[in-house]
Amino acid sequence: MKATEVPEISGAYLFEPTPYADERGFFCRTFDAEVVRSVGLDPDAFVQDSLSRSVRGVLRGLHLRSGAGEAKLVRCSYGKIFDVIVDLRTDSPTYLGRAFFELSGETQTTLYIPAGCAHGFQALTETADTSYRIDRPHDPAEDVTIAFDDPELAIPWPLPATSMSQRDREAPSLADVLKQKES
Repeated sequence: MKATEVPEISGAYLFEPTPYADERGFFCRTFDAEVVRSVGLDPDAFVQDSLSRSVRGVLRGLHLRSGAGEAKLVRCSYGKIFDVIVDLRTDSPTYLGRAFFELSGETQTTLYIPAGCAHGFQALTETADTSYRIDRPHDPAEDVTIAFDDPELAIPWPLPATSMSQRDREAPSLADVLKQKES
């Protein structure tokens, strides 16, 4: 497994496994504590695993948490997704930076998203399973959502959004979220 820094988002990493493939399919390690530790992350900090299943065109996000935030390891375990990170850490050298990725079950690449960054994705295949490893138990009172189509972010979503939660449809603009953070 190889760790690569994401230049657009300070502290974000891609963890790319080395699959072993043969006539049966493939096998690969999707998490390696030593590799995670080698980039300065604590592999024991992750306390919760979650999974979402989406159909083609479903858009989830942009989400983050208030307070101490939430760091995540995100992987598309089946299918393919267009994944987005937006750096909202005001003290970060990449503040307001954006990064886009295609994650898929074919590669099993894992993306590390630092706390304080917004995250969202869109399913590109008929079925897309997305796995999350999160460093804090979920507290719905800390949920923050930003409009997926905010013109300031200009995220190039590859497909029309066919479905999303009411919370995501009604999300405020980035400017409104930043104003709320300041108060």
